[in-house]
Amino acid sequence: MLRKIQICLCFCFVSGILYEISLLSSCVFSYLPMAQQYLTPEQVLNLGKSIIFLETTERLEPPPLVSCSVESAARIYQDRPIILFMRGLNNETALDMNTSYAAFSLLSSMKNVFLFPLQMETVFQETPLLQWYNQVSQEKNWVHVSSDASRLALIWKYGGIYMDTDVISIRPIPQQSFLAAQKSRFSSNGIFGFPARHKFIWDCMENFVLKYNGNIWGNQGPFLMTRMLKTLCNLTDFQGTEDHSCQNISFLNPQRFYPIPYPAWSRYYQVWDKSPNFTHSYALHLWNFMNRNRKVVVAGSNTLAENLYKTYCPSTYEDLIQNQGSASAPKAPGKKQ
Repeated sequence: MLRKIQICLCFCFVSGILYEISLLSSCVFSYLPMAQQYLTPEQVLNLGKSIIFLETTERLEPPPLVSCSVESAARIYQDRPIILFMRGLNNETALDMNTSYAAFSLLSSMKNVFLFPLQMETVFQETPLLQWYNQVSQEKNWVHVSSDASRLALIWKYGGIYMDTDVISIRPIPQQSFLAAQKSRFSSNGIFGFPARHKFIWDCMENFVLKYNGNIWGNQGPFLMTRMLKTLCNLTDFQGTEDHSCQNISFLNPQRFYPIPYPAWSRYYQVWDKSPNFTHSYALHLWNFMNRNRKVVVAGSNTLAENLYKTYCPSTYEDLIQNQGSASAPKAPGKKQ
């Protein structure tokens, strides 16, 4: 009798997890909290159409901008899994994340958000990047280089959209196979999307290894995407807000993600007389790499970034900005004309 009860309980447990996965595969996220912790990265990624973020430092506490990026994606893409892979996360640390870190508690409460360890050797399996990974030393640009490699491998294996953790989503991206132009004739690698097993991404991984030079910042990132796109397309200047397309790959106008170009990145942290509506944009890249003075969003400052947080990641704004007010926060900046 006891044996029958044990078998019955085991069957119910397994059935519950399979039921959750079936709900995920039909893009329903209304019944996740109970078994979400038992789902593996492969189970979620194999559903396709994931939005993927990466943290390749050992940092365990996502700062507000990372939280905002993930939350905004979760709100815009409510029918898709949003995955944050973290290098510093492992099975042991995952046990106390909800109580130890405010951002983890916040993100873990979202029905379609998943936090997984980033295990690069596993990610690079069955790709041209595995041999490179096993041979290369961790150089000064390793955080960026390893991120460049990981995003290619994950999108090639599983498909979906990759986004940097300083990208705030504001409306859905309609294209499935796309690169984001940072400017005319030059592609970023901070946002891109492709179906699984797409030849362009495989070719990018092969070129990554063939032309590898870790001493040149971006050589395996935006410069890689640009040189590979040029082998397929005759790139021309953008006129207005139109997108370009060739070989069934959309090359999206800089206005889609970079309406404020990197030399003007600090405008996100300034007060505007009239906030732009970004009508032609799908998401906004806040250029955190340029933010060497570590400007942050301050409650009540009325900067463009604060208003974006309020609109597109209100939970992050409330929990990590308003409720974490600090006397050491910088004063509100001057008005931008």
